[in-house]
Amino acid sequence: MQNRQLPKRRGPPGAALRCLAAAIWAAVAIGAAQAQGLTVLPVSIDLPPGQMAAAVTVINQGDSETSFQVRSFAWKQPGGEDQLAATDELLASPPLGTIPPGGTQVVRLVLRRPAQAQEATYRILFDQIPPPAAPGTVRIALRLSIPVFAQPPTRVAPHLQWRIENSGRQASLVAVNDGTHHEAVRDIALSQTGGAAVKVESGASPYVLAGATRRWRILSPGLPSPGASMHLTAHADAAPVDQPVAIVAGP
Repeated sequence: MQNRQLPKRRGPPGAALRCLAAAIWAAVAIGAAQAQGLTVLPVSIDLPPGQMAAAVTVINQGDSETSFQVRSFAWKQPGGEDQLAATDELLASPPLGTIPPGGTQVVRLVLRRPAQAQEATYRILFDQIPPPAAPGTVRIALRLSIPVFAQPPTRVAPHLQWRIENSGRQASLVAVNDGTHHEAVRDIALSQTGGAAVKVESGASPYVLAGATRRWRILSPGLPSPGASMHLTAHADAAPVDQPVAIVAGP
């Protein structure tokens, strides 16, 4: 996960919030997200069927007390873009807190209604609230973004369908998840017939949510025309991806 510094924000957002630039991805490997002495764990929460609550531990590893705010958001990917919208479906208690140096705070998350036909997805934003700045200085608040996945009572699974859209001006690798569970895709690599590598932009988030479409821009010029194909490899949670991908006319 990656850190992003953000100005202090204590009030609710407007309508919808684009989220993934604020996510903390690198810490997934070690199981904790960190920001200026503030550690939050776990970094991802999965609620199995029937489980309506979970707990997150916030640890202040700094040498001064720190305050934080917790907010809950529904997480969608309309049009292939990650987007957050304030929700009361997932409650956080306490929503505000102050932790002394070396102290911890447990934040309890409660889902107000179970997931239905497919996985429900949320994000919890932890905003670190800095103390008032001295005259002539600016203090920066840091934000941690924790994904929350709630499973329905029925069995769910991801199902990705891949294609390459080439409009002649811009080409994109497209993944459509028509399954009922999110998929995480990493280390995407494309190659042309003969093995020539094709450069694909790297995204901040590996997730393709259930029922959503994700796009990665292809940065290499001179791609084959629609009707041809390229070869795709990637690491995904469900299974490795190693397959040909058809090129179609882009929008």
